[in-house]
Amino acid sequence: MSEFDLIIIGAGPAGMSATATAAKGGLKVLLLDEQPRAGGQIYRNVGENRASRGWLGRDYASGARFVDALDRPRVTTEFGATVWRLESGPRVVWSRDGVSHISTARHVLLAGGAQERPVPFPGWTLPGVMTAGAAQILMKSAAMLPKEAVLAGSGPLLYLIAAQMIDAGFPPKALVETQTPRMMLKALPHLPKALFGLPTLMKGLGLIRKNHAARVPRYSGASQFQAQTTDDGSVAFSFSHKGQRKTLTCSLLLTHLGVIPSTHMSRSAGITHEWNPNQVTFQPITDIWGSTNQQGLHVAGDGAGIGGAEAAAASGELTALNILHQSGHITVDARNQRAAAARGTLFRANAVRPFLDAAYPPPSEFLSPIDETIVCRCEEITAGEIRTSIGEGASGPRQIKTSLRTGMGPCQGRMCDATVRGILCAGKTSGLTQIDPPRARTPITPVKLGELAEMAPNQEETA
Repeated sequence: MSEFDLIIIGAGPAGMSATATAAKGGLKVLLLDEQPRAGGQIYRNVGENRASRGWLGRDYASGARFVDALDRPRVTTEFGATVWRLESGPRVVWSRDGVSHISTARHVLLAGGAQERPVPFPGWTLPGVMTAGAAQILMKSAAMLPKEAVLAGSGPLLYLIAAQMIDAGFPPKALVETQTPRMMLKALPHLPKALFGLPTLMKGLGLIRKNHAARVPRYSGASQFQAQTTDDGSVAFSFSHKGQRKTLTCSLLLTHLGVIPSTHMSRSAGITHEWNPNQVTFQPITDIWGSTNQQGLHVAGDGAGIGGAEAAAASGELTALNILHQSGHITVDARNQRAAAARGTLFRANAVRPFLDAAYPPPSEFLSPIDETIVCRCEEITAGEIRTSIGEGASGPRQIKTSLRTGMGPCQGRMCDATVRGILCAGKTSGLTQIDPPRARTPITPVKLGELAEMAPNQEETA
């Protein structure tokens, strides 16, 4: 007999919202997260920071309400817990401090969130070059502020981080964007629907105005990124802009091309996935309640499709309400009535998404970078080597993985898979849907052999 009714993996907005809703409705919930505190990437460390770091903004500080809501009976939290296997049952195998545990429950909710899309170009693996999201995590978790930094890529997160840097007193040296006027024109047909999410649009315009007011130099329509390390350890960042080659020297180059669902766990669990052509990524197939084709397994938040923090919290609440109904705690009418507000929030949040997806697509040169670009950082495999493998007969990610070891390092393909399939399709997004989503096998994250050996056959913790 399981001690818990529901196991939730991931303590971001979706996981925290679902935990509070399920526990309030009468379910015993186990919340697992590999970070030391609740919050996920969006609200990282917000329970400790709250409003003390004003430059992170009011939206960030508002995440404290989700953390506070976890403090209630019937909620057990396990932080520093890394899930490395998901089995039918469902059973969750997770590790902490070198010891693995098995927990079971009738329902498991995957709320693992998203990861940043890789931004491969010559020099992207050098010291001093990192993702913008990683820099923002350091701002939230350790108050480490990027100084003399250049932001490069595309997407609303760049505007937000630039605004946070301005408010912190360390404005970026420049904002280098891949977005072109043509991309914005393609997004305009989605603008009428996006008006349902007018506050989000106004927030975005406010961020752009802040950067303009701070006189941060802005280069749009940039391409052909390249980074080199200078003799003094700085980064020389070169790019093409309006037919000219430009070089900016900075202490940090922060890159970003949007985020994609983190699907290693859902793929390893056998959940069916589909290609999302608008977000250029695979995502698990779910209904409005987060249900999947696997009995007892649910997915909510950005892990089921990118929608942002508000959409993630709403989808977590909807999934928890449905699990309460399936567990006999509320009727279907009660579920539907209580879901009305969350469904409204989800609609407004998702209304903006088609406009953003069309306005900030990943350019083909990053889906299929030039030959000298390292694609697999773990095994140091270049785009040229992958093209050579394709020329010798490799016709899919598995053949390339076998011949070159791409995706066989510690990250298990999280950083190279999207680029490998982009090279296979020569950067044409229309061809990406022809390639099946990659397999994900246990262990989802690296675990020591000694830890596996020490697992007793019946070590199940009757959750």
